[in-house]
Amino acid sequence: MFERRSLRLPITLGVVMIAVLLPLMVGWVLINIYGANWTLLAVGSLLFGLVLVGVVMYLTLSIKAINLNRRQSNFIDSVTHELKSPIASLKLYLQTLNMRKVTDVEREQFHKFMMDDVERLDSLISHLLDAGTIDKRGLEKDRECIDLHELIQDCVTTVCSRYRIPESNVELDLIPSQIQAARVDAVMIFRNLIDNAVKYAGSPPRVNIQLRAERDMLVTEIADNGAGIAKEERRKVFGRFVRLGKELERKKPGTGLGLFIVRTLVKQLSGKVRVLDRDKRMGTVFEVRLPGQKLDSSRSLRGKLDDSKLAGSDARDTSVSGVSQGAG
Repeated sequence: MFERRSLRLPITLGVVMIAVLLPLMVGWVLINIYGANWTLLAVGSLLFGLVLVGVVMYLTLSIKAINLNRRQSNFIDSVTHELKSPIASLKLYLQTLNMRKVTDVEREQFHKFMMDDVERLDSLISHLLDAGTIDKRGLEKDRECIDLHELIQDCVTTVCSRYRIPESNVELDLIPSQIQAARVDAVMIFRNLIDNAVKYAGSPPRVNIQLRAERDMLVTEIADNGAGIAKEERRKVFGRFVRLGKELERKKPGTGLGLFIVRTLVKQLSGKVRVLDRDKRMGTVFEVRLPGQKLDSSRSLRGKLDDSKLAGSDARDTSVSGVSQGAG
């Protein structure tokens, strides 16, 4: 996850700057000894310009390194908290179950809370594994035709179940459509975005998801009724380890990797993702543009009917075969 090869550029730049400074100093000494020489002045000016460019680049890389260290520090604080909290909770419930008898109602509640903690740990580990490999594996996975509207509905069901909110809190306006992608990648994109929308929405959470077609692109807008994101912060949220605000003062769990995963996968699918304002309302809108096509709704319906007929035919064939085998 932490790239060691990123050190090559600043080290090489430092060596080059030292190598340029040596002839620059020698030329300066010669000019002072033998007087002005146009050739030496031209060469010296060129070398001085190179050193100046190198200093600016080195300063830029240093600032990026400082910001990366700060984000990594926030990430470590976040992961430490995310690991410690559910583990401490699981330990407490297990100790309680071992130390005294509990009622059936209490046992059921304990099991529910423990399952929540396990799912929280599973989500954390999945994010870490995905972020560690997602920008290295490229497009190795096989792509397939995916019904985007059905995939979004499945993601909504999963997220609502996780946060124990009714699915009616998420308003859907979808069209039959398809994209070419690995299913696991498409699921990660939209489950992360819908999860973020529900997590950072207001109380009660209200999320609107709209899917429309624009030429050869499918545009999905996921809007929430939360506090929103300041315009100067919108580009930052897609960075690795980035979470707005101070890590130890946050109430929402997370690692700062979800939107980084989204941006990386969308880019690999030749798409775009950005943050927009909601029209005259509080909240945030995440817009995802992916290459895809709108499906004819009547054709889609006929396809489903044909599938059901085929399934019915298979069932009848199976039953007839079963009767024949029984008779034999």
